[in-house]
Amino acid sequence: MRIAIGSDHRGGGAVDHLERHLASRGHEVLSVWPCDADSCDYPEPAYAVARAVADGEADLGVVICGSGIGVSIAANKVPGIRAALARDAHAAEMSRRHNDANVLCAAADRDDPETIAAMVDAFTATAFEGGRHARRVEKIQVIERGGDPRQV
Repeated sequence: MRIAIGSDHRGGGAVDHLERHLASRGHEVLSVWPCDADSCDYPEPAYAVARAVADGEADLGVVICGSGIGVSIAANKVPGIRAALARDAHAAEMSRRHNDANVLCAAADRDDPETIAAMVDAFTATAFEGGRHARRVEKIQVIERGGDPRQV
């Protein structure tokens, strides 16, 4: 699987760990926004990762900032992206299984690199369940196009 990853300055250590971890699991890692400065603004890596996924350059994405909130908000502005902020491996799994999330967001200030790696493992190992959940994802897509999901 090809996974795009990026972070702001707060998530740099987690991304370094994650690159090695994913490669050891046989994934191809696309580092789209390495933060090499003392400060990087979180919308930039969020956009770069989300764009790589939306454009088909990556199958899934992972983006990390201090809280995970900013990157989640920014990534979700890219059409076709369903970015989910996970706090544990169960939430990461459910974001794929029920919401067909394609970008995982994590909090470097809250979670250590091993915990983030465990969340990413659950995220990448889980497929979308479909069924009744497909109808709900379709309604999210209607909202994204400016429509009213109550009309579907």
